[in-house]
Amino acid sequence: MENNNRKELVVSAIKSGTVIDHIPNDMVSTVIKILNLYEVTNEIVFGANLDSKKYGKKGLIKVKDKKFESSEINKISLVAPSATIIEIEDYRVARKFKVDVPKKISGIVKCFNPKCITNVENAKTKFDVLDGEDLKLLCHYCEKITKKGTVEFL
Repeated sequence: MENNNRKELVVSAIKSGTVIDHIPNDMVSTVIKILNLYEVTNEIVFGANLDSKKYGKKGLIKVKDKKFESSEINKISLVAPSATIIEIEDYRVARKFKVDVPKKISGIVKCFNPKCITNVENAKTKFDVLDGEDLKLLCHYCEKITKKGTVEFL
């Protein structure tokens, strides 16, 4: 006898591309924005408020025919430190890893201090990551701390 009581969300598999899983539910649109996914022509599937045994609710983004560069993965790690990257090749998982919040970042976040040399003379930004969970970045040049609420991605 067939069981028709089973209910689940079925999302089509991709032949190649990347899945960003375990995104905090409130960060899905932020990840889409910082990766400029509104600009790409690749097929993109995203979900929010998805049930997760580990996190309660989570978000997910699936991008066909796209592998993310390390600078893009660093951006993801700053807003979604719990995220998992799953690279798909020929419908199979080729590589799966949790993002790591780097100890230093460069060229991906703007210093919030308008008088910082990076904003005055267009120098490349450099930060020490003081707190990867609550996001606190120490500017290498002006030594001001950029916090989660003031982060602006380049």
